[in-house]
Amino acid sequence: MQPKSNIPAWKTLLAFAIIYFVWGSTFLAIRIGVREVPPFLLAGMRFLIAGLALYLWMRLRGTPSPTLRQWAAATVLAVLIFVMDYGLLFWAEQRVPSGIAAVMMATIPGFMALAEIVLLRTQRLTPRLGIALLVGLLGVAVLVLHTAKLAGTPVDAAGAGALLVGAISWSLAASLSRKLTLPEAKAMSSGAQMLVGGVLLMVAAFGLGEFRGFHAAAVSREAWLALAYLVVAGSIVGFTAYVWLLHHQSPTKVGTYAYVNPVVAVIVGYLFGGEAIGPRTIVGTLLVLVSVVIITTAPNKAPELNPTVREPVVADL
Repeated sequence: MQPKSNIPAWKTLLAFAIIYFVWGSTFLAIRIGVREVPPFLLAGMRFLIAGLALYLWMRLRGTPSPTLRQWAAATVLAVLIFVMDYGLLFWAEQRVPSGIAAVMMATIPGFMALAEIVLLRTQRLTPRLGIALLVGLLGVAVLVLHTAKLAGTPVDAAGAGALLVGAISWSLAASLSRKLTLPEAKAMSSGAQMLVGGVLLMVAAFGLGEFRGFHAAAVSREAWLALAYLVVAGSIVGFTAYVWLLHHQSPTKVGTYAYVNPVVAVIVGYLFGGEAIGPRTIVGTLLVLVSVVIITTAPNKAPELNPTVREPVVADL
């Protein structure tokens, strides 16, 4: 980490603004895109373009291409992160408001804590973690269950289920990344995973029949702009800002985007997407965020993860 005195304050503020507001706004961009473009196809285009651009950029800078073993590891993570997590996120946003989708995906730290407790056994189930997990579960219940005595329509059950499966898949990828051999350069590792993920998402889109009846010429300019925003701002610019911050700020400060992104997504969805904010949304969101804060600020004796890619939702890298 370089001395903070040598870094202009505006650069730091700009980088934080990007990971706070750009990543938080990508959820609405996804929702705009999937109104006209099939979800797995849209996700495939996003990560295929972004991954190829990042991979070629790193190769031009002289970074060696991943070895066969590293490509295999990237493929395993790509299935869990991009096909399962992002693919289901894009699919769910056909049924769930973008702000709520961001809040549901904010449960990832809870599932990661469970993975560390149950699978890796690198974390103990302390009273603090137990309370945090229960609070997060209560927040999801408030958003989903019809029995919660709060105004507002509960979240679509199928969409909520898909988001939770995606969050679990991400947590499994984070656990596996500790044991897989990935490229040392974070940008190359991320580019390789995005590239493979984009290819696999396109294959999934073909298998699901999303190419049938799809006509690019019929897609509105708004949807194409949403895709361009996801590729350039969400994946490339957001990732660059995130990696830069990791080299100049403490991980604790950088990790605060996990609390801010869902709030930004809810506000952006309300202001620009016409999504409602009622008592159910407010209470559920607050409970999930309290859970995230407790979990992510708890002392962690586990070894650091190998770098993987993710933006937005709760833990991009």
